[in-house]
Amino acid sequence: MRWRGERQSTNIEDRRGLSGGKVAVGGGLGTLLVIVIALLFGADPRQFLEQVPTDQPSQVQTSRPQNPEEEELKQFVAVVLGKSEDVWTQIFQQNGRQYREPTLVLFTDQVQSACGNMGAAVGPFYCPGDEKVYIDLSFYEELRQRFRAPGDFAQAYVVAHEVGHHVQNLLGISDRVTALQQRGSEAQANQLSVRLELQADFFAGMFARYVQNQGLLEAGDIDEALQAASAVGDDRLQRQATGRVMPDSFTHGTSEQRLRWFRRGYETGDMRQGDTFNTPSL
Repeated sequence: MRWRGERQSTNIEDRRGLSGGKVAVGGGLGTLLVIVIALLFGADPRQFLEQVPTDQPSQVQTSRPQNPEEEELKQFVAVVLGKSEDVWTQIFQQNGRQYREPTLVLFTDQVQSACGNMGAAVGPFYCPGDEKVYIDLSFYEELRQRFRAPGDFAQAYVVAHEVGHHVQNLLGISDRVTALQQRGSEAQANQLSVRLELQADFFAGMFARYVQNQGLLEAGDIDEALQAASAVGDDRLQRQATGRVMPDSFTHGTSEQRLRWFRRGYETGDMRQGDTFNTPSL
């Protein structure tokens, strides 16, 4: 992605080097891995607050040397966030709405949010309570090594997906889904979560189309995003973690579904084609 020299968003809150105490997660490393799988790329962290202590201490500054590579990553995600602001402001205006820009919070190890005190193990997440996207930049190394999804546009996809959850929040979709989940069974709640996640992938695809129309994509960029979407499919993550696949427990969709909906957003650029809630087949 040709990002150098492009506008960087000012909606960046840098909390790297802050520490807010320990997050209590029981069950050892096996439980931690389950949480990582469940929360990667946008699951609602409020589902896991029972595992977080209620007495959240104030964050304090800790010494941490500046890493030039990480500082470049900060600039990159600021450009990606800026581009997302441009695309969604334009789309909302075309539909007679006003887009409210989210804030992107950079943190180290753990962070306090309106959704609770969250550890880096949850991966990037969006909190509707404060309309902020949270990212520990070390996740991108995990994305490259553990999930084998390298490249700067794979990293851009992460931000675009989380911003997609913000769009859902502004449109009232998230609240409607939460209300339906509370009235249904666990299986129904999981299915609604899958549809919510796939729509966020669709919105990420729309973002990619906008960036391409600006002439900022390079050869291989879309493949990088598709690889990232595929890498975090429920079926693939479950197979890697446990050796078996449990479709009833899916909360994000299969690798194939995530690829399909990202591609549909990229190819159509039309929000009307992204209604994952009223299609019989995902």
